[in-house]
Amino acid sequence: MPIVDVLDLENKKVGSVELPNELFGCEPRPELVHEAVIMQRACERQGTASTLRRGEVSGSGKKPWKQKHTGRARAGSLRSPVWRHGGTVFGPKPRSYAYSMPKRKYRAALQSALSGKVVNSQLIVLSDLSLQEPKTKVLAKALEKISHGSYVLVVAGKEYVNIAQASQNLVDVKVLAPDQLNVYDIVRAGVVVVPQQELAHLKEVWS
Repeated sequence: MPIVDVLDLENKKVGSVELPNELFGCEPRPELVHEAVIMQRACERQGTASTLRRGEVSGSGKKPWKQKHTGRARAGSLRSPVWRHGGTVFGPKPRSYAYSMPKRKYRAALQSALSGKVVNSQLIVLSDLSLQEPKTKVLAKALEKISHGSYVLVVAGKEYVNIAQASQNLVDVKVLAPDQLNVYDIVRAGVVVVPQQELAHLKEVWS
């Protein structure tokens, strides 16, 4: 089992803890992590791109000139895609880009992403994340000592509602409950911060 230091909000070591091997001691699976990130990003696409086909652009349906004996190329419609202001051929229409991957596969990708954070010393376990005042300024100051300016992902459940509220105006901090954890946010984060008491909940949800 991986063993990491337990820190306080002053970035001082106050102990150590054994991390669940099922979550934080997995073999790296970069191909799975990549697949999960691509899937998540695809699901987030709005899919609102839209073009007008030849039946949707404005213009007469009348044949511009007779078929033969004009010296010009044949033409059947002003809305032809080869004409200026004509319709678009095979252009995008609103659609969903979302798809899913098997749950066990996604779980394995998430476990691999968490294990990678441990290997790269990007996982920080805190003894406690309670703040004296649930204010943005106080939270920013506390996380600055731990993360040294990196993008921070805080894994905190219902017990830390004030933390989630205090982080709303911080662009480089994101707070997620253990059951909301996802591969993309783990990979994106420079530092993943987990209160010690949330480790059991993480294991329960994702192992």
